[in-house]
Amino acid sequence: MAERLATGDDAPGFTLKDSSGTDVSLSPRPGRHTIVYFYPAAATPGCTKEACDFRDSLASLQSAGYDVLGISPDPVEKLAIFAAKEGLGFPLLSDTDHAVAEAYGAWGEKKNYGKTYEGLIRSTIVVDPDGKVALAQYNVRATGHVAKLRRDLNLGA
Repeated sequence: MAERLATGDDAPGFTLKDSSGTDVSLSPRPGRHTIVYFYPAAATPGCTKEACDFRDSLASLQSAGYDVLGISPDPVEKLAIFAAKEGLGFPLLSDTDHAVAEAYGAWGEKKNYGKTYEGLIRSTIVVDPDGKVALAQYNVRATGHVAKLRRDLNLGA
């Protein structure tokens, strides 16, 4: 299993394609924090709930200085359909070889219905303007995660 990130670690840099096929990179953003959230699969019930929660909180997150990037192992085409259907106003990034998820400790052993397999671990990493990990959360629940994240960041519920 990949090593999990902790507060103060350097956030691994990356460049991935978004739902329109455009390259998006994580780079220091003066005055801006970046919420990087990893989700297993676009258009599944839990992932849709989580994405829509981020969508519904996007304006208040952005006004508080936070940008949002969603990352999954889905191909660009599937992300495009998902983003359009749900009206998501933030980049969804395709990590088909799960290299970025591995670098962030969001890929590893999972158990479901008695079976063990390798897969994406629902995780959220907040990167500060200097490229350091400000908050790392692993094995998060899809439902209620954004509200909990907002509380953890002292942004209210």
